[in-house]
Amino acid sequence: MDLLEYQVKEWFGEIGIPVLPSQRIEHPTDLKRLKIPYPVVLKSQVHGDSRLKAGGVRFVETTIDAIAAAQNIFNLSIGGEFPELLLAEAKYNVEREYYLAVVLDTVVCRPILLGSVQADIDWELDSEKMHHVVVEQEFSPFYARRLALKMGLKGSLMQSISTVIEKMYQLFIEKDLDLVEINPLAINRAGQVMALNGSVRVNDRAIARHPDIAKLATKISRRYSAEAENGNIVDVNGSSVTGKIGILGNGVGSVLTTMDLVVYAGGKPGMCLNLRHASPIDTSPTTFRSRLEKALQILARDRTIKVILINLIGTIPQVSEFVEVIENCYLQQSPTGSTTPGSNRLGVNGDRNGLQIPQLVIRLAGTDFEPAKADLKALQISKNLPITIADNLDTAVTEAVNFTKTQSTISVGEGVGNRE
Repeated sequence: MDLLEYQVKEWFGEIGIPVLPSQRIEHPTDLKRLKIPYPVVLKSQVHGDSRLKAGGVRFVETTIDAIAAAQNIFNLSIGGEFPELLLAEAKYNVEREYYLAVVLDTVVCRPILLGSVQADIDWELDSEKMHHVVVEQEFSPFYARRLALKMGLKGSLMQSISTVIEKMYQLFIEKDLDLVEINPLAINRAGQVMALNGSVRVNDRAIARHPDIAKLATKISRRYSAEAENGNIVDVNGSSVTGKIGILGNGVGSVLTTMDLVVYAGGKPGMCLNLRHASPIDTSPTTFRSRLEKALQILARDRTIKVILINLIGTIPQVSEFVEVIENCYLQQSPTGSTTPGSNRLGVNGDRNGLQIPQLVIRLAGTDFEPAKADLKALQISKNLPITIADNLDTAVTEAVNFTKTQSTISVGEGVGNRE
């Protein structure tokens, strides 16, 4: 999860990294009450990297010019994103600019300090221009000074920038981040340092450990996530595409493999959910059972999904309760629910607003699932429920794809009859 610039600078200011006086602008008329003396710079608060080239950064010297510029920026799409607010910031007279970052290197599994005497570069693309120091043991100011020396800094400037690096690392550890970046770190004629722009990337798996970050993530998800529903964030990790086959798996590999096979078989995957973990922004405790129930709720609300393909591999917690969850979904019917296979969309968790589960195709791989498979087959026969238990993944995918094609044929036939 990447934060917007104004959020990053709030964190910078709290931890002691120098930032300019600024003010959030939610509407152009807010500039009439600007507390920062002119000239100022207005910055579009979007996640795109090309704000300056796209016109999302404007220098203004009067209120009239500022309002006009703000109106243009609010209506300017950058990378397909319109800003919800702008950041008005004091102008800074820059003498020199540097690049600084703390990043988690997944190869060595250690934090790495990065620095360059050249600003406005990409640490991933311009590695030859970067100086780096691997934090091999417990952090100390030694690591920050070592990077500053590699950058060729001396005297008071070395000390000032070393202090900024220390603060960046402190933020990196306290917030469980993958990246803290200052690009550029500006120096004025007096030798004062100032973070003019910054980036922060939060480790998704760590969000639940930080309630303040979870609130930010919830706010971001409500705006950008297709899975956000009625103000509540999805309790499972997922991706959403438009298709008729919803996919549930217990691991990223399980989900992606199933999705690929569906496409290869000529089907169209819909929302794909990973049941292994709770959502990274959900700070409340969850169980596999609660995640499964919530996942079925989510897919049942998506009326484009005609079949749910469940692919579970190895083992799961509470395996004995898996069949119970499936059975409860069909027992708690909505008032208009039908028991006709293919059209049955029954209630989940007592939902009485027409929430219904579609056809299920289930593949369970692992010795721990053998009792569950037997119970599912008995349940399907005794209750005549629209459940298919497949012996392997290829069969499960074929069953799911064929079912959607059959439903499409029925729908076309019904449409022709209506026109007649």
